[in-house]
Amino acid sequence: MKEVKLNIEGMHCTGCSTRLEKVLNNVDGVEDAKVSLEEKKADIKYDETQVSEKELIEAVEDAGFKAN
Repeated sequence: MKEVKLNIEGMHCTGCSTRLEKVLNNVDGVEDAKVSLEEKKADIKYDETQVSEKELIEAVEDAGFKAN
């Protein structure tokens, strides 16, 4: 299991952070994702044999946000 913290740009309300958290938790290989609107960060625990950090960033971007 691996952990990554991504900086998220483009969240404006709790609806944004809740939606992004659901998107990330639905990605195959993600065990747990927590998104903080206040910190503008996503803390993600994932199985690196099933999903890569690049794919997680792509999922964030597909949801309409920017990540790095």
